[in-house]
Amino acid sequence: MTRTTRLERGRSALGPALELVHTGRAPTRAVLTAELGVTRATAGAVAAELETLGLIQVDSRPGAAAGSQGRPSHRLAVDPAGPVVLAAQVHADGFRAALVGLGGRIVATTPGCMTVPADPVHVLSAVVDAGAELLRASGRRCLGAGLAVPSAVAEPEGTALNPLHLAWPAGAPVRDVFTERVREAGILGAADSGITAFTGNDVNLAALAEHRHGAGRGARDLLCVATGHRGVGGALVLDGRLHSGSAGLALEVGHLTVNPEGRACYCGSRGCLDVEADPLAFLTAAGRAPGPEPSLLQQARDLLRTEYEDASVRTAAEMLTDRLGLGLAGLVNILNPDRIILGGLHRELLEADPERLRAVVADRSLWGRSGGVPILACTLEHNSLVGAAELAWQPVLDDPLAALGA
Repeated sequence: MTRTTRLERGRSALGPALELVHTGRAPTRAVLTAELGVTRATAGAVAAELETLGLIQVDSRPGAAAGSQGRPSHRLAVDPAGPVVLAAQVHADGFRAALVGLGGRIVATTPGCMTVPADPVHVLSAVVDAGAELLRASGRRCLGAGLAVPSAVAEPEGTALNPLHLAWPAGAPVRDVFTERVREAGILGAADSGITAFTGNDVNLAALAEHRHGAGRGARDLLCVATGHRGVGGALVLDGRLHSGSAGLALEVGHLTVNPEGRACYCGSRGCLDVEADPLAFLTAAGRAPGPEPSLLQQARDLLRTEYEDASVRTAAEMLTDRLGLGLAGLVNILNPDRIILGGLHRELLEADPERLRAVVADRSLWGRSGGVPILACTLEHNSLVGAAELAWQPVLDDPLAALGA
């Protein structure tokens, strides 16, 4: 059988093969062969085609481990000099733009601090301009663009339904605005190319990134809860797929009540996780007046890391930990995840006193009492950005040839 014939038979395996290398699940050609369920020759042809497309590298001369027998398999890895996608994130204190390659690798990134105005055009123009500058400096080909926002994103419209911590109006057309700015900047080719950029909720995208590249790898039913610059968000990955509900609005965990007599929430209720377990709540409970900079998240992190032995700081940390634990216990009872990962300030709370948080969850949840649910810290830096990149990479993972115009 010729290489061309083998490739034709394996063409439908290009996308699955690329995803296996992209997520690190196929580090060698032998593993790729087994995962795809094809012959070694077909797997070789598929790997060779992905290498020709500039997406992966195939090392045909790997060193054998000491004492090993037999011929070592070719090693597979994403091409570090390959194409990238533009990833962007808007948060309460500004934005961040990045170029992200396959494998979740951040190639270049730049933050931008600004007051986010009520019209999303201004900040999205700034973030796209920053991304375009990164792209010009890198000389890389850009294959897509993804945006993370601190709001539920309604599908299929791509509107920010409840940007409670931004001045945007409910229903702001963020996907349309982002797509238009990306086209105008020429990042994905001609302005009339018809390419649509992607937009998603920041915690949903953090969960997707952690499931593919970080602390959530290998989990079947993964619950992610995180606090960023303001508020608390949650996300769920079921059987490897992000669960966003019928219209993209699932798992608004920030509005679980954990303190019925607590602070008034932006949603109209009181004592929601959103206002009882975020950076502002921690600073306030510790008796610290928040400053204008750095971000509230960074101020809270710095306080927790440097002054944890102070009685007021420790008491505030314990209070937030208990309230977070109450929220997690309720989610465990409803969702029965096999792993929980925590991001933002919640990661630092877990690391400061891991046994306290796990004890609250175990005590207040039926499933926790039966053996406990692993609770881990998120491991990716800028995981919402990496998740935004995953949205942009998905068409390439689905059909590499079509996405690259090959």
